[in-house]
Amino acid sequence: LAIYSLIMFHQLTDQTVNGSCHGPTPVCNRSADGDALQLPTFSTAAKVRVIITFTLCAVSAVCNLVVLWAASNGGKRKSHVRILIMNLTVADLLVTFIVMPVDAVWNITVQWQAGDVACRLLMFMKLVAMYSCAFVTVVISLDRQSAILNPLGISEAKRKSKIMLTVAWTMSVILSLPQIFIFHNVTITVPENFTQCTTHGSFVQHWQETLYNMFTFVCLFLLPLVIMIFCYTRIFVEISSRMARSNLVSRDVHLRRSHNNIPKARMRTLKMSIVIVTSFIICWTPYYLLGLWYWLFPDKMEEMVSHSLTHMLFIFGLFNACLDPITYGLFTIHLHQGLKRCCRRSNTRTELENNTCLIHMSGLSSRRQTASGGHNIDKEEGNDKNRMKSGSRPIIPVSKI
Repeated sequence: LAIYSLIMFHQLTDQTVNGSCHGPTPVCNRSADGDALQLPTFSTAAKVRVIITFTLCAVSAVCNLVVLWAASNGGKRKSHVRILIMNLTVADLLVTFIVMPVDAVWNITVQWQAGDVACRLLMFMKLVAMYSCAFVTVVISLDRQSAILNPLGISEAKRKSKIMLTVAWTMSVILSLPQIFIFHNVTITVPENFTQCTTHGSFVQHWQETLYNMFTFVCLFLLPLVIMIFCYTRIFVEISSRMARSNLVSRDVHLRRSHNNIPKARMRTLKMSIVIVTSFIICWTPYYLLGLWYWLFPDKMEEMVSHSLTHMLFIFGLFNACLDPITYGLFTIHLHQGLKRCCRRSNTRTELENNTCLIHMSGLSSRRQTASGGHNIDKEEGNDKNRMKSGSRPIIPVSKI
């Protein structure tokens, strides 16, 4: 749900006499000051957000499924880079099929109508998807750093990448487990029955909730950001030092070597990973900073930040799931080859079907001509004999051929 909706709901529950609600489906009954309380509504900005979210969901699903198909059918032996991209694609598909639909439907219904179990499970899966995207991107950065700094360790790269991917997915699940326990259905009855999936009442003190949110922010965004910046800074320093060393060697040796002593295929993969990391940082930084502001100063944020801006920033973050497969398609060759093979197969299949159809129709035509022209055979043979007598060359009917 949009951040502003959570703020409004927390204000609603905070203004009740009970302060916090009780029971598995808590109920808050009365307003403390008797003022009319305003419930969140399906605003125009939310409607635009829903339309764009469903559009991004469709585009992301098609693009990521195509990449997943191409990466899994690119050959019998899959490189570890392709395995990394497949894992990133799976993480993007989790965002596509969990985060996007849940957000869109939740904005349509405004309140939570899926029940307490779905509330806990979907909030857990949502955070798993977000963590996996961040952590797999970190694994790609670490892999590229190892490939550039230790180019002779190619044989160990696949094993290391598998270990890092296992750690990334395991940590995504473990760090998301608290969501199952802190999220639950909360219902208020003033001014009317309104149910929301929220963390309200799960923490005794407000600082505890702020601490948990800050921990999530650090693990989900800040720590991956620091690791990625560190990796690509080391890569940049290494490439710069190699270029400086290559300028010191003789011209003949320099001409026989690549521009920066790095193979073109590895440089292409490095550029691809840089674009993937950059798109992750650009797309998600504004929304995470907005969330940080909300966790620390919720009242000030509500006064200064419009609801439309929160919608725009979240949609901008979701756009990252569409950029990853596009980036992968632009920087990889075997995806293009896979699509060409698919087109060739479909064209070959179409040609075979057309040829089969032509042969079948030719056979039918021959049989029809034979059946319809059977009574004229004797007459045609007589004409052939007359032509032979006159010395002319006989004309053989098509039906006889």
